[in-house]
Amino acid sequence: MKKFNPIRKVLDGLTAVSSSSSSSSSSCQPGNKELEITETLQSEHFQLCKTVRHGFPYQPSALAFDPVQKILAIGTQTGALRLFGRPGVECYCQHDSGAAVIQLQFLINEGALVSALTDDTLHLWNLRQKRPAVLHSLKFSRERITFCHLPFQSKWLYVGTERGNIHIVNVESFTLSGYVIMWNKAIELSSKSHPGPVVHISDNPMDEGKLLIGFESGIVVLWDLKSKKADYRYTYDEAIHSVAWHHEGKQFICSHSDGTLTIWNVRSPAKCIQTIVPHGKQIKDGKKPEPCKPILKVEYKTTRYGDPFIILSGGLSYDTVGRRPCLTVMHGKSTAVLEMDYPIVDFLTLCETPYPNDFQEPYAVVVLLEKDLVVIDLAQNGYPIFENPYPLSIHESPVTCCEYFADCPVDLIPALYSVGARQKRQGYSKKEWPISGGNWGVGTQSYPEIIITGHADGSIKFWDASAITLQVLYKLKTAKVFEKSRNKDDKPSTDIVDEDPYAIQMISWCPESRVLCVAGVSAHVIIYRFSKQEVTTEVVSMLEVRLLYEINDLESPDIEQVPTPSGGPNSQPIVFQSHPSTSSSSSDGIRDNVPCLRVKSTALKQSAGYQVELVIQLVWVSGEPPQQITSLAVNSAYGLVVFGNCNGIAIVDYIQKAVLLNLSTVELYGSNDPYQRQPRSPRKTRQPSGAGLSDINESTVASEDRCKSPTSAKMSRKLSLPTELKPELVPFLDVRDNSFSRSRSSSVTSIDKESREAISSLHFCETFTRKPDVSTSPCLWVGTTLGTVLVIVLNLPPGGEQRLLQPVIVSPSGTILRLKGAILRMSFLDTLGALIPPASESWREPNVPEDKDDKDRLKKRRPVSVSPSSSQEISENQYAVICSEKQAKVISLPSQNCIYKLNITETSFVLRGDIVSMSNSTCLACFCANGHIMTFSLPSLRPLLDVNYLPLTNMRIARTFCFTNNGQALYLVSPTEIQRITYSQETCENLQEMLGELFTPVETPEAPNRGFFKGLFGGGAQSLDREDLFGETASGKPSRSLAQHIPGPGGIEGVKGAASGVVGELARARWALDERGQKIGELEEKTTAMLASADSFSKHAHEMMLKYKDKKWYQF
Repeated sequence: MKKFNPIRKVLDGLTAVSSSSSSSSSSCQPGNKELEITETLQSEHFQLCKTVRHGFPYQPSALAFDPVQKILAIGTQTGALRLFGRPGVECYCQHDSGAAVIQLQFLINEGALVSALTDDTLHLWNLRQKRPAVLHSLKFSRERITFCHLPFQSKWLYVGTERGNIHIVNVESFTLSGYVIMWNKAIELSSKSHPGPVVHISDNPMDEGKLLIGFESGIVVLWDLKSKKADYRYTYDEAIHSVAWHHEGKQFICSHSDGTLTIWNVRSPAKCIQTIVPHGKQIKDGKKPEPCKPILKVEYKTTRYGDPFIILSGGLSYDTVGRRPCLTVMHGKSTAVLEMDYPIVDFLTLCETPYPNDFQEPYAVVVLLEKDLVVIDLAQNGYPIFENPYPLSIHESPVTCCEYFADCPVDLIPALYSVGARQKRQGYSKKEWPISGGNWGVGTQSYPEIIITGHADGSIKFWDASAITLQVLYKLKTAKVFEKSRNKDDKPSTDIVDEDPYAIQMISWCPESRVLCVAGVSAHVIIYRFSKQEVTTEVVSMLEVRLLYEINDLESPDIEQVPTPSGGPNSQPIVFQSHPSTSSSSSDGIRDNVPCLRVKSTALKQSAGYQVELVIQLVWVSGEPPQQITSLAVNSAYGLVVFGNCNGIAIVDYIQKAVLLNLSTVELYGSNDPYQRQPRSPRKTRQPSGAGLSDINESTVASEDRCKSPTSAKMSRKLSLPTELKPELVPFLDVRDNSFSRSRSSSVTSIDKESREAISSLHFCETFTRKPDVSTSPCLWVGTTLGTVLVIVLNLPPGGEQRLLQPVIVSPSGTILRLKGAILRMSFLDTLGALIPPASESWREPNVPEDKDDKDRLKKRRPVSVSPSSSQEISENQYAVICSEKQAKVISLPSQNCIYKLNITETSFVLRGDIVSMSNSTCLACFCANGHIMTFSLPSLRPLLDVNYLPLTNMRIARTFCFTNNGQALYLVSPTEIQRITYSQETCENLQEMLGELFTPVETPEAPNRGFFKGLFGGGAQSLDREDLFGETASGKPSRSLAQHIPGPGGIEGVKGAASGVVGELARARWALDERGQKIGELEEKTTAMLASADSFSKHAHEMMLKYKDKKWYQF
């Protein structure tokens, strides 16, 4: 426990040192009364760890499925491994090297997986633990791995290489066998040139001793493992991409680079028995078919009571330009061509049996696309797809911003789910999702969590993120409110971005009232209310705001004067304007008063969910486009929304649909402006595209971009100053730290040296606005990029009917506070150090029936203020916590004394700072551009955690990183994936329980019955003792220089996993005993018959021996 005393702390010469160059200093003036706050958070309450990763695996490259455990594995080009079981059971692992995954092979029903990487390493993963780990690795040094094959229930892995050789690895010890199949022995004289890399290996389903090897050049060899020679060689003059067996082992099918399929009889190597060109023109007169695109993969699956399935990817004819990638399903005489949205990476057919020598009975196809995962139902007509239960659609449109809310009102998720359920598409397969392995974890976190993502197409998605899962709840399309341009020529010339004009830049949400406010890239703001009823809006309410960096524009048609005590009781009033909604162009064609987007003029049908209350748009000013919005806040209790950019600030009453304040940043200061400013004429050029919001195509940022100010993620352009400003206002740059570029666009190369001041932070609160105040009042705190905090007083009319009739009066208070670096976050603590949330109204249904009395409805509007009452005495202090890019300050109110100051970083800057609740207390959490995540106690700003976690490699992380309550945080780790982390020690400790289990003990299905005649005449599957062939005694020692064994870091975790796997082994042993018990009865009968047969044989033998006992050898 730590007592915080502002006076005592200063007398003691308080210092705090953070391990990442954080330093602190304090300045304090004695208050009227000594206050003590008990700080309960200590360093031991904090620990940083990754929790879960959600979303589609970025840049996928490999796919595998365990048909018994029913687990799917996906490998990526960055060395990531994602494992999926039943919905809610997911796991993310990473290969340390970061090399791309070529291939994945499950040890079926063993709880293990082998991965092959482009750096020529093989890894054995143990899946019998909640966080899988590598048990063994094998690094090849002289040959490059191209293909791997692990037969079902075998411990010997075949590894094909670029040189055309095949090596054999024991997966138990992860060591090489001395048995090698050399390419020259395999092809002998059948080809004069090298056959190319190995592209396929598989054993004959009916004879484990025969290995089918496919070489890229078109040669296929059936290798006899026992005799160490080729039985048959099959040649075709087109390159091979894949090979597949018929389950009886008498035929196989090859796919080729010219779009053909060839079917071969095993015993007829001279010529294929059939050539199929699925997408080519019919062959006539024995002519060669017209070439098509390569068939990249083919699978040949049989059914017991019907035609076999031939499933393939690729092979389209070259004249189908612009056609989407296809999966082709050939079944009997029908051929179905299934179009995909993205290129196909790989596909797998899911079958009822894991045994390759049985009828396969395929029931589904898993198709891995570049940006999606599709599962097709083969059992239903028309091959419908299954509804995907995984949260893989995060990137459906590129994510442009993110917000995270933990500990939301409990009724929110059901409300969002109920309106979202109506949006679901129809036509999915009726069957259950076939990837159903694993078990859910035991969740101890019970509080609701919601993630909101904003997207490039203007859509917003709400996700249920409770207890480390993720599920989409509801999708809102904000672009619906605007007129769409039908073609490129019809595009309005007012667009300020070339593409994605509806992209969401900022989200402000009040969970209690469910009021949502979004700011878009075209300088537009939309306010939404939540309703459970459908409504048709005849006319969408709209305001146009002319936010301009100029002072006293007396030619304005609408001038208001508001008295603002900024310097004292005799201060001059500030003149500001609220422009009418007139769109005009001057005679010389300069655009003026024109918004960037056109709001729909027709009636708008709005379904249940979020419905438009008001659209606000900034307009062009004298040929200059409006500047993008840099900060946004909404307050449901006050009925106000505020937004700012690098021109100034606007406050809008969304209940009365009126602009209350429209000031340039300079005007906000009044006579108290501490800066000297340089004038500049307005720019007439178009704005470049919006700050790289849509970065679905990953690219690393240049080194000079990495050390940009954090607000550059939000502000995309430099702005000009008008010429009307006096020329003697020269820049005074000592007022801010100038070590980082202030360029507001990732595409701008020149550094904007001007001290243009943008609004970077906004916070509604009920607090003391001036030093002499004896009671709190509603106000708005405004933070700027130059480190200034200004306070605007809000004079609200009484609730009910008067709120609709009387105007809200807003006026700058004259209070100015200063920090180093742009202001990021502001918050307030009460006398006991508890967080004071902004006042909010509780949610009510806005579309109540007409017959209700209007006055009753107005009474319901009374805000639920959770801030202190307005009759507080001065002893009831508050503390303002302000975080900037460089500093944090705690300021006592109303005295405005800085009671604690902390320099968070000297060499970097804070990208995101949040004041969050944790363990019934409050702390400040910061993420710095140098990768450090830090937390500080409040109000004393003691360092509690400092971890060098994640260097800022691109602006996507800066734009999406956010902290929330209860020690949770997230960021977009790739364009398609959200990474969630925790900085709470308690969550880290409970994480193991919360994670799902991938491996569950399941009985392996019984092997297919060979049948009486096959057993009698030897027609069934032939088994092979691979140990005799590949073990060291038979094959000799392997080459030491070929591959190096590396023990995995699995360690104790591996032992734990193995221990948990003992349960599985015992269960298997029990099942095996049951099977043996059933078969013992049959064996007894056979044994009796054999004994009788042996008796009679021994009698005959004895008689023969007596007959010839005395004869010499030459008498026979």
